[in-house]
Amino acid sequence: MPVTRKDLMIVNMGPHHPSMHGVLRLVVTLDGEDVIDCEPILGYLHRGMEKIAENRTIIQYLPYVTRWDYLATMFTEAITVNGPERLGNIQVPKRASYIRLLICYGSALSWQIFAQTPFFYIFRERELVYDLFEAATERVEGVGIIGRDEVINWGLSGPMLRASGIQWDLRKIDHYECYDEFDWEVQWQKEGDSLARYLVRIGEMAESIKIIQQALEGIPGGPYENLEIRYFDRKRYPEWHDFEYRFISKKPSPTFELPKQELYVRVEAPKGELGIFLIGDQSGFPWRWKIRPPGFINLQILPQLVKRMKLADIMTILGSIDIIMGEVDR
Repeated sequence: MPVTRKDLMIVNMGPHHPSMHGVLRLVVTLDGEDVIDCEPILGYLHRGMEKIAENRTIIQYLPYVTRWDYLATMFTEAITVNGPERLGNIQVPKRASYIRLLICYGSALSWQIFAQTPFFYIFRERELVYDLFEAATERVEGVGIIGRDEVINWGLSGPMLRASGIQWDLRKIDHYECYDEFDWEVQWQKEGDSLARYLVRIGEMAESIKIIQQALEGIPGGPYENLEIRYFDRKRYPEWHDFEYRFISKKPSPTFELPKQELYVRVEAPKGELGIFLIGDQSGFPWRWKIRPPGFINLQILPQLVKRMKLADIMTILGSIDIIMGEVDR
């Protein structure tokens, strides 16, 4: 992009700005209103989540994982237990799989609906005026376009991927939990801009409601937990069930050992592919716990998208990427 001014302006956006979607800092180089360069600065919310996991049992670590993506908390809990279950070849009852699915989509929809609906009623009349302002000033369509080849080369996932014409959804690809038993469609668009990403997410809300309705109608009976795993622990560690050990001492609760193997497990979270690389070491603690957060991967394309755009377009593009800094920094 040709520079029209001799002296460029450097603007610091964030990390404590309400439009930054968390404690994210952007160092933006401007030529007037045109963006010449943008450098994301991370690390303001780093809490060592992976090393904490390697010093906790899976049960002890569960309260931490909801801090990754605090708008999709049940998906982070689901991936945390899915990894050790597959590593240890633990069978999940079908009823439990249905319950997990219901809770995951209930948590995602609860924020999307209940956190915003009251404001929609309050500001309904004001929105009529804002429609005029939007027509005159704001841009969404045609902003932040990502091509089909680009999303693949950058490793993007979720709505970022499907808004660029690629019908890829791990619920259809990996056939995990009980998604194959329901009638639902992968939502996608082909334009690849901020509006397309918005439309994909709106369509996914409707599909989520369809999945919830079918799960409620077809949830099976039977057990909701695998009692054989508990029985294994009772035989090996009978003292854990003594009165003094359970109610007086401050020792860790019983847990199963993670086999000496390695595994990568992933789920389709609202923001994309959420994965865990896990290495067991024949102990109660993971030897290695590596998180693959979709927000961190998707954010890397931001500098390319905002170049040659206007300063005001940065917030539109950043919002369409839909990041949560808790999982970006971890």
